[in-house]
Amino acid sequence: MAPSAPREGSGPRLRADAARNRAQVLTAARTAFRELGTAAPLDEIARRAGVNIATLYRRFPDRISLIRQVVVDAFDLVLQAAHSALATAQQDPLAAIEGFLLHLVDERDMLVLPLIGGPVTDDPEATELQLQIEPLLEELLALARAQGVIRPDATAVDLITTAALACRPLPYLPAEQATALARRHVRIFLDGLHPEGARRLPPSITHEDLRTHLHGRPDAEGERG
Repeated sequence: MAPSAPREGSGPRLRADAARNRAQVLTAARTAFRELGTAAPLDEIARRAGVNIATLYRRFPDRISLIRQVVVDAFDLVLQAAHSALATAQQDPLAAIEGFLLHLVDERDMLVLPLIGGPVTDDPEATELQLQIEPLLEELLALARAQGVIRPDATAVDLITTAALACRPLPYLPAEQATALARRHVRIFLDGLHPEGARRLPPSITHEDLRTHLHGRPDAEGERG
């Protein structure tokens, strides 16, 4: 007689299957949220993930928990990219800034975030990740200012919004062309960071302004990702 299939949690194989299913659901959710907004039907997300709807609900009991995890994963990716940039910034801070922005462009399919048209969430973990990102970027900019390689009025918000604009989906272009265009615009921005011949900028806003405007908006359910 063939051995019966192991029950959930009964062995390593199922744990690996569960992790794979969870990753597939999150990948499908990111794509669906970008294309259809956060009101994308959960059964459509399950179909794209190649799992049944019961499996999706086992991993994420409701839409809010799925949205939350997509956003948390994206902010965590940005935070790790900021840490990596800062770790290399002493030698060449401008190259570290470039690396930070281009890494986000390359990973933009992971970035379903409010500034990229994605969902807004007040989840405490997502908020904490956001709060950790800004000081890292300010420290990165401070190193670049100290070496005289960027204009003195560039802010962390400039980096955040540039990354958001470069990472927005371009669904009508083939993926390779969309990536090439985004990387081109990052390099145009980087040239604008140089202090030589820089024109005075209009006043910036703060990171807190960004968060206030985003989280003060009405619920964005159904907003396109």
